[in-house]
Amino acid sequence: MNAASYVIPLPPQASLPVVGESGRYPVRRIWCVGRNYLEHIREMGNDERAPPFFFAKHADMLVPDGATIPYPPLTKDLHHEVELIVAMKSGGLNIPADKALDHVYGYAVGIDLTRRDLQIASRKKERPWEIGKSFDYSAPCSAIQPASKIGHPSKGKIWLTVNGKEAQKGDLTELIWNVPEIIWQLSQQVKLAAGDIIMTGTPAGVSQLQPGDKLECGVDGVGTLKVSIGQPE
Repeated sequence: MNAASYVIPLPPQASLPVVGESGRYPVRRIWCVGRNYLEHIREMGNDERAPPFFFAKHADMLVPDGATIPYPPLTKDLHHEVELIVAMKSGGLNIPADKALDHVYGYAVGIDLTRRDLQIASRKKERPWEIGKSFDYSAPCSAIQPASKIGHPSKGKIWLTVNGKEAQKGDLTELIWNVPEIIWQLSQQVKLAAGDIIMTGTPAGVSQLQPGDKLECGVDGVGTLKVSIGQPE
């Protein structure tokens, strides 16, 4: 079907740059793992023993490295959550953990921006988290490093600074559910496919952001990401 067959303009394809490649990685879906670092679970007052759960952001909520992000509407408590991102090259249902890495194209660094006040209000009312997690510009992401070049990182520092001051610091070894286990768990819930990216959870140290704040974050061996928080649109 060509573009002339659509009754409105075809939306642009969300995509991410790939380190060392002229082509880009097309993003199909964004999946996020909730509560996957023990210290973050404790700082939020949640159950340490709970199994992983997942929520989604829309692909057009991606923000490139170096961008200025408008402070979002409806919130007075915007938080940062730095995360290792997994980019899939294939997928399926019920992917065994020992085969999961065969489906991974590469890795990146991302931030799960969160309207914490709205998330908490939804949780108290037993409503979906979408209003707190899924909003415009809520998924900053670095360029993807192909696994063919860097392998599959299972250890290394993950960190974030706000205005040059360290806010979050952890290590990939602290993931409660590692990358193969995350893919195995998520593929029981939904059929994964090429173009899906997975945000794997955040370490402790999440904090409130204000217009004018400058964020820098990274994962050892994967890359870094810089964004700024601007004024509301």
